[in-house]
Amino acid sequence: MLAQVKHGGLTRRRFVQALAAAGLGGPVAGHLLGAAGVATAQPREAEFTPTRRGGGGTLRILMWDAPTLLHPHFGRGLRDFTVQRIFYEPLAAPAADGTLVPVLAEELPNRKAGTLAKDGQWVTWRLKRNVLWHDGTPFTADDVIFNWEFAVDPTTAAGTRAAYEDITRIEKIDSHTVKLIFKKPQPFWASAFTGGGLLPRHLFERAKGAGAREAIGMLPAVGTGPYRLAEWRPGDFIRAEINKHYHVPNRPFFDQLEIKCGGDAVGAARAVLQTGEYDFAYYVLVEEEVLRRIEQGGKGRVLSVPSSGVSFIQCNQTDPWREVDGERSSLKAPHPHLSEQPVRAALSLLVDRVAIQEHLVGRIGQITANFLNSPERFRSQNSTWEFSVEKANDLLDQAGYARGADGVRAKDGRRMRLLFQAAANTTVQKIQMVVKQSAARAGVEMEVKAIPASVFFSADVNNADTNVRFLADLQTYTVFTGLDPQLFMAQFVSWEVPTKENAWTGRNIARWRNADYDRLWRKADAEMDPVKRAALFIKMNDLVVQKAVVIPVTWRNVLHAAANHLAGVELNSWDSIFGRIAYWYRA
Repeated sequence: MLAQVKHGGLTRRRFVQALAAAGLGGPVAGHLLGAAGVATAQPREAEFTPTRRGGGGTLRILMWDAPTLLHPHFGRGLRDFTVQRIFYEPLAAPAADGTLVPVLAEELPNRKAGTLAKDGQWVTWRLKRNVLWHDGTPFTADDVIFNWEFAVDPTTAAGTRAAYEDITRIEKIDSHTVKLIFKKPQPFWASAFTGGGLLPRHLFERAKGAGAREAIGMLPAVGTGPYRLAEWRPGDFIRAEINKHYHVPNRPFFDQLEIKCGGDAVGAARAVLQTGEYDFAYYVLVEEEVLRRIEQGGKGRVLSVPSSGVSFIQCNQTDPWREVDGERSSLKAPHPHLSEQPVRAALSLLVDRVAIQEHLVGRIGQITANFLNSPERFRSQNSTWEFSVEKANDLLDQAGYARGADGVRAKDGRRMRLLFQAAANTTVQKIQMVVKQSAARAGVEMEVKAIPASVFFSADVNNADTNVRFLADLQTYTVFTGLDPQLFMAQFVSWEVPTKENAWTGRNIARWRNADYDRLWRKADAEMDPVKRAALFIKMNDLVVQKAVVIPVTWRNVLHAAANHLAGVELNSWDSIFGRIAYWYRA
């Protein structure tokens, strides 16, 4: 992790080898290198092949990190994205090996079939026929076009807008074929329609634009997925019934899903691994020592999914305590301490990553010096991390922060007192305390704040406790990249700062602006050579890490708990764990 290997030594041949090693060889490597194009891939069947749909009874699931929205365009946070995939489906989705497989599409676009442009300027999707929405209405090309219109409408303020805004128009070839024409050649043409699910036009057309968010609770969650929504109490309970008209033969196996929301991760793990009351517990974020004790119950096992996620500490570049024109954390009010790079660098030195990993995180993650860790071809070898209270003290001394009589540092009459917030979770709060204790040794006074996860990651940006509003000095959470990091790294570009004017919909939550970074991002957005493009993303990562805009802590694995009898669960780090719930069964 500390090796100083320069990316410049990566030849085209070695890059192709790296793609193969990462499971991205063959068709996808060909697409990335502008070769023959992406060949059609087909979903893999689970080892169990049912002869009829249903018959499996009820599947009982626990989600302590309670979802608050069942909407593919508005959900915020991993739990909203995860659960909406039970009901809504995309045209294609990432498989566990990093390739794409068709879901609502008949096949993947590819050059051999004439459905993918050599220069990435357009792509044609052929859709599955005889797919029905949960209410029996046929799924057609009109629904695909509508989702693009919905997402790019600025008055809708959809969280998915960035994935669709490079499409200049969509042509309807026939009832089940659409052609996407991009504003410019696309290095990664599959950004749109391959993540979250699609909405039905006939229900949501009247609820787009300015009133879209307010209409969420008034419209049913009608999708094409293997289960249809029967009961929904936000943050509490979800009941779903089998979709008898699901477009995959003999799927799903279970007749009904019952998802109990809320509680805590430890209780969820116990209910599966010790008592056997539930079949599956989502995202068991539990301290390693505690998890090992719970596992001894013998009723289930822990599933470890290698993830693209990184847990990090975010430094607010604006002052959350000063209001300007009715807005806190405003670009017009730079942070009095954290806008100084030496201060941020000192904070990075005060994070005892070894203690966090060994005693708290365990198998959930490994220490990392990078913000962008996956896919492997984009991972920098230039970054390092270090824990040193002594060096942190030296940096703060040099920056002019002198200790007061009580040991707390101050500059220009302003004490260095920082509010460090996070979603409420036992492990996360202990991580906050580890950082707080180290900070105190360097004369930095730190207050920690725990916010219910349903609030912290809420789509209600009018709530001051959301992570997007960021009305604190520091915060920590986990973010996940996709197969291509263009959108992921857009969270640092200057034009993505959330403000009162854009209804806090921007993704640059740290409010950091840097012209060099903006240039690198724009260049990557147009670079068709995959080797040069990967090098650009590595430079972006190095810039945000070296500037300590974010302080990477651990590169995460996502842990789930499954009953011993539950089989067919695909450990996929790129899609929702429920993305292939139709293939789960009772052994």
